[in-house]
Amino acid sequence: MATELTVDVSQIPVIDISSLVSDNPVDTVANQIRQACRDTGFFYIVEHGVDQGLQNRLEQLSRQFFALDLETKMQIRMALGGRAWRGYFPVGGELTSGKPDLKEGIYLGSELNQTHPAVRSGVPMHGANLFPNIPQFRETILEYLTVMTQLGHALMTGIALSLNEDASYFRDRTCDRSPDFISHL
Repeated sequence: MATELTVDVSQIPVIDISSLVSDNPVDTVANQIRQACRDTGFFYIVEHGVDQGLQNRLEQLSRQFFALDLETKMQIRMALGGRAWRGYFPVGGELTSGKPDLKEGIYLGSELNQTHPAVRSGVPMHGANLFPNIPQFRETILEYLTVMTQLGHALMTGIALSLNEDASYFRDRTCDRSPDFISHL
């Protein structure tokens, strides 16, 4: 029988990661991450460096996209994204535990053209995005993906240090793989 555990959100630690995003990690942040992962399994981050203007643009453009009529959104439906698994899906267009979801969405990811080795090899979830015809949508998404990737690397540096590993532990083992290695996963 499964045991339900609950965590009071007011008890989730808040960690200032400014030293991680400035490439100057300090032991204090690693210790806070270690403690948070052991005690609650979760933590909030602040001072992450993600520009508020970029976040606002992304939200505004997302609202603009989802306000479009279904026919227009279906012009970038996932079926057109192929193995890249990119594009729009309507309400009920995705399943969870075999049941249609009551949400709509758009999948986007790293922008890879047809000459990228992983795309040429047919590696799933690698390829080009499908963008709607909304001014600045593509540029904002790609900028946001870049910023969030950098933030992810910074967080993984903190997690590596919290485990008493080298700062590059995860990057060296999961992110900087050659395309030939990726195509054989």
